[in-house]
Amino acid sequence: MVGGGPAGMAATLAARRHGARVVLLEAGDDVGGQYWRHLPHGRADPGERHWHHGWDRFLALRAALRDDADCEIVTGAHVWSVDRRDGAPPLVHVVVGEPDGQGREPRTYDPAALVLATGAYERTLPFPGWDLPGVFTAGAAQALAKGERVAVGRRVLVAGAGPFLLPVVSGLLRIGTEVAEVVEAARPAQLAAGWATRPWELLAARRKAGELAGYARELAARRIPYRTGAAVVAAHGTDRVEAVTVARLTRQWAPVPGTERRIEVDAVCVSHGFLPRTELATAAGCAVGADGAVTVDARQLTSVPGVLTAGELTGIGGVDLALAEGEIAGSVAAGGTPAPGAVRERAVFRRFAARLAAAHGIRPGWQAWLDDGTVVCRCEDVTAGALRRTAELTGSRGLRSLKLTTRAGLGLCQGRTCGRTVEDLLTGADGVGLLDPGRTAHRPIAIPVRLGELSDSTRTRNREDLP
Repeated sequence: MVGGGPAGMAATLAARRHGARVVLLEAGDDVGGQYWRHLPHGRADPGERHWHHGWDRFLALRAALRDDADCEIVTGAHVWSVDRRDGAPPLVHVVVGEPDGQGREPRTYDPAALVLATGAYERTLPFPGWDLPGVFTAGAAQALAKGERVAVGRRVLVAGAGPFLLPVVSGLLRIGTEVAEVVEAARPAQLAAGWATRPWELLAARRKAGELAGYARELAARRIPYRTGAAVVAAHGTDRVEAVTVARLTRQWAPVPGTERRIEVDAVCVSHGFLPRTELATAAGCAVGADGAVTVDARQLTSVPGVLTAGELTGIGGVDLALAEGEIAGSVAAGGTPAPGAVRERAVFRRFAARLAAAHGIRPGWQAWLDDGTVVCRCEDVTAGALRRTAELTGSRGLRSLKLTTRAGLGLCQGRTCGRTVEDLLTGADGVGLLDPGRTAHRPIAIPVRLGELSDSTRTRNREDLP
């Protein structure tokens, strides 16, 4: 199992119930993923459960895995590559240790079945000034609040699209931050199209309504405005953010002239949804759909023999879908039959995920709030104007050649932050599209590794070598 978040934990436990011996690889210091991110054991908070939904379930899952002698949990395990093999799951190459530490231990695993549960990246649409200190992704702000109890600012605006903005606000309030307002890009009509159509179907996912009601009460109690159909279109400041400009949006998310408002803040948290983290799945040869998610069948099997995926890799749907898919994937990987309850849960929350995409999905008009000087690729300092001019002057439709010409997506993050935005901008207004869309997600070396680590001999953890 690669990934110790909800999907990976559920998959591991299901595989153990069916008798398989499991190695769970997690890059962090503990399992739980981003959803159950928490303070380390040495700084445990007695009130930790108040920061999380489903905290008791997490504790039960973790205890079951830790107490199982045939389940090996390897934390600090960074999977940097997988090697394809005909008719068999790929070899998995790992370095174990601190992310930037010396002397990390190299390992290679030879699994009978491989379950990938690597989660997702947060997507933030760029705007003028988004590279100023004090502009955070909403996920980074939440991680600092939940995992370190650190506030990103004293007065903060939270903006973007999707229900993820609400738990971010809750975390900021819990550590004493003043939230100026919440700005949701989707207009009421778009929200209604996603959430109000066939409302009886939402009854099966009604526990989500309880979470939403709790967040709504919190906003009302603090008198925090929640505005729809608007977006941050610029951030202002010299050494850091001092204010932002918020504008109303059209149905296609283009700014409406004359509706701009300036709001004084010292930080802004922005998120426009998530993208599946597919480096390892792509390197393994798994088929990927037009939405960037890994294609799976009813048993969570990918197009590669012996490789399964679960959670956000198969589409953004939240923790309940991740848990259900993980249970199915783990059962199948161990040669068992998925529990009917998990199959039903998956169906319910896949429908919920479809509503989420319809209600908060990005519309193309956002590109109108970029000026030519807006930095898109922050690693290589490539602007929107440079991208557009290059595409126009060269007439190229090949993403690889355009990346090499502009250097967009070739920096340290390897396009994780800007990749989809670069692809959208290079597609252009003519809508012709790129010849090779999705290549910004193709990273054969999934994480930074030292040349010395590559040259070290690896210790293969073959199935027959395990005690």
